[in-house]
Amino acid sequence: MYTQLLKETLLDIEDDDAKSIKELAEYCRLQDDIDEGKIRKIEKEYRDHTPIWWYTAPYFIYSMLNRGLRLMDVDIIIKMGFFVRHLHQHIEKLYDEQQQSSRKATEPFTVFRGQGLSVENFDKMKQTKGELMSFNNFLSTSENRQVSLTFAREGASKNSNMVGILFIMTIDPAICFKSSIPYVDVSKDGYFKDNEAEILFTTHTIFRIDRIKQIQDNHTDRLWEVKLTLVGNDNHELNTLTAHLREELGRETGWSRLGYILIQVGESPKAEQLYQILLEKASSDENRAEYSHQLGQVYNDMGEYSKALSSYEISLEILKIALPPNHPDLASSYNGIGIVYSHMGEYSKALSSYERSLEIRKIVLPPNHPDFAQSYGNIGIVYKNMGEYSKALSSYEISLEILKIALPPNHPSLAGSYNNIGSVYKNMGEYSKALSSYERSLEIQKIALPPNHPDLANSYNNIGNVYNDMGEYSKALSSYERSLEIRKIALPPNHPDFAQSYNNIGLVYNNMGEYSKALSSYERSLEIQKIALPPNHPGLAASYLNIGLVYYNIGEYSKALSSHKRSLEIQKIALPPNHPDLATSFLNIGNVYYNMGEYSKALSFLEKAQEIFQKSLPSNHPHISHVKKNIDIVKEKM
Repeated sequence: MYTQLLKETLLDIEDDDAKSIKELAEYCRLQDDIDEGKIRKIEKEYRDHTPIWWYTAPYFIYSMLNRGLRLMDVDIIIKMGFFVRHLHQHIEKLYDEQQQSSRKATEPFTVFRGQGLSVENFDKMKQTKGELMSFNNFLSTSENRQVSLTFAREGASKNSNMVGILFIMTIDPAICFKSSIPYVDVSKDGYFKDNEAEILFTTHTIFRIDRIKQIQDNHTDRLWEVKLTLVGNDNHELNTLTAHLREELGRETGWSRLGYILIQVGESPKAEQLYQILLEKASSDENRAEYSHQLGQVYNDMGEYSKALSSYEISLEILKIALPPNHPDLASSYNGIGIVYSHMGEYSKALSSYERSLEIRKIVLPPNHPDFAQSYGNIGIVYKNMGEYSKALSSYEISLEILKIALPPNHPSLAGSYNNIGSVYKNMGEYSKALSSYERSLEIQKIALPPNHPDLANSYNNIGNVYNDMGEYSKALSSYERSLEIRKIALPPNHPDFAQSYNNIGLVYNNMGEYSKALSSYERSLEIQKIALPPNHPGLAASYLNIGLVYYNIGEYSKALSSHKRSLEIQKIALPPNHPDLATSFLNIGNVYYNMGEYSKALSFLEKAQEIFQKSLPSNHPHISHVKKNIDIVKEKM
């Protein structure tokens, strides 16, 4: 889905070719490994040869372009965007010509590709058998199996962390024609004429992984055969969703559209790189406001909240001067600022920003516009974090109803809505409802998002939370570890979500009685939070609380008391006075005092916990009966 949109975006960008060639040459001169003579040749002779000739020539075009597309290297893609367009157009032209006479125009055929692949990436591929994979680069294949097998052997021999892959690809020309997937025989048009039966496909060609098996070989034991079948774009559900996302992208054009897609697929560092380049080149206040706003979202996703706030505020100040007071773009700015404040734990400021955004939207938008769903969803998040669960649930349900009307059934925003509802049910102790909502969210995300998108990590994390609360610790640990695995791929090293992962893994180990492992995980979480979060963020309070629980469980009551009091100190600054987390801290301190034999202090703290729980939680919530039981035990001792 996003692969198709990315391809369309790259092909739609119109650059000045002469300027683009000059900028590519300047970029190449800054690299250490490109010969000056080859750079000058491209500057002087680019128009003398076809794009396929340049692509197959023994210069740097082939390796640089495919590295850029494969790794989504923004610098390379920007510098070579003109060549991507030229090469695709050349492939399309030759495809139309060759279809008139080629046997490959009607009969299915097989092509091969040999290459090296890291063991880590191959292990991931083995887990996706039966699913789809996209070659984001221009795909060079051969009709000669032996030539491709030689390349696969070379790939395996590079080092012990590589395996050799022989891709065997079945191509149905009817699917290519129907889905506009052009391919060409380049043997007569490439640099090495009549040298090899090479078939070249355009970018972002999609295949289904049919079979993976080891090849018995005298040269290496790290050689594998992967059978692929080319697939078209005939999935109705995905086509509907792609069409809707294309519509959402409607106002975005050119490189800005590429940035938007990078944000959606979770490639925040690459989006940051792109928007910084665009911001440097921006020639109008309108563009500066747009790129600053997008950088706000990028920095927020990366957990760099002060940078996010600064970017959003720069955008807002420009828009206030340029636009009328109730313009929808101002609502978007206030919404973005609210998101950052929410992540920083400044909930009153977040709520104020969200309400200003909603106020504008009520004036300028039709009643079931998706932006209303965003506003109500974000307001719900604040209420949830403030412990006002009935208000949160009400906001989330309004948001979901709007999204069901406005969006296709597998849109990522619906996944976010189900996730939010699950989080409230989890906090209210309604675990089966929570699990059902989280699993519906994950189901949509698996269809709508790339496999290592941070949102999938969030869903696995949330499912782990429910299993942990239900006492199913092995299931909880499995979910948390899956979440952490995705985050290691998708996020920068000190992102606050890592703190969440280590914290939750610590919770499970604590519940399983593995206290040293729990303490290690909690301390890793706290270490990240001290770098990534403001000093009075509620997340830090949670870490001190959990460290206190471990010390309590191993009988080190003075250390436990110190950690719980540090937690309570932060919570009193960061949270409203009747938040359930304050009650939890009072409960924990009461339990420590009980075990230290200081019963009057224990009773005082337990009663404070009881008072808050009764105000903030449903009457049948297990926390209420738990604290009552502890109060009864203390009173017996007195």
